[in-house]
Amino acid sequence: MRKGFTRKPQGDEPATRRKNYITRSGLQRLKDEHRFLLTRERPAVAEVVAWAASNGDRSENADYQYGKRRLRQIDGRIRFLTKRIEAAEVVDPEAPRAGQPETRTFFGATVRYANAAGAERVVSIVGTDEVDLNRNHISWVSPLGRALMKSAAGDTVVLQAPGGTEYLTVLEVCYEHISVEPFREPPGSEAAGKGLPRRRSST
Repeated sequence: MRKGFTRKPQGDEPATRRKNYITRSGLQRLKDEHRFLLTRERPAVAEVVAWAASNGDRSENADYQYGKRRLRQIDGRIRFLTKRIEAAEVVDPEAPRAGQPETRTFFGATVRYANAAGAERVVSIVGTDEVDLNRNHISWVSPLGRALMKSAAGDTVVLQAPGGTEYLTVLEVCYEHISVEPFREPPGSEAAGKGLPRRRSST
């Protein structure tokens, strides 16, 4: 096996960037959740709050107090999603990579590597809103993501892990479709209980 360079990751990078790099499927998931909260869940909770408020003393009304807390949570999540969507910079892993060699690791790459014991693992590098450890999707600003960045097959990279320093050998770098788990309406949501009509998804 070719012995490539050994590179240490750069210093800590801020988790929040001006640009929110994300795949198209990941962005659609954010939009779907935003639409659900804004057009279905919030109206359903607001209806419960209005009903509870009509039942007398609000200070001792558990339904009213819970509903108001839930509305604040929803509004906070809507604000967060709005900012993430507005800052989104969509990257298509399958698109031609102008100025970036397809043999090196950048956002959207799927990387196969081995640790010092020879155990292999395959990860896909995605946005911070798309992390899914069950699918081996890791953030591009995570310690492992930073360690692998710009590496190519045959390179050895250094991962500063909580348990100590690890040396990883990159075996393969490719760019392919990354399947992101779509947004699904929570079964216990207020909207689901009221059976409010679903809005048609649009990009």
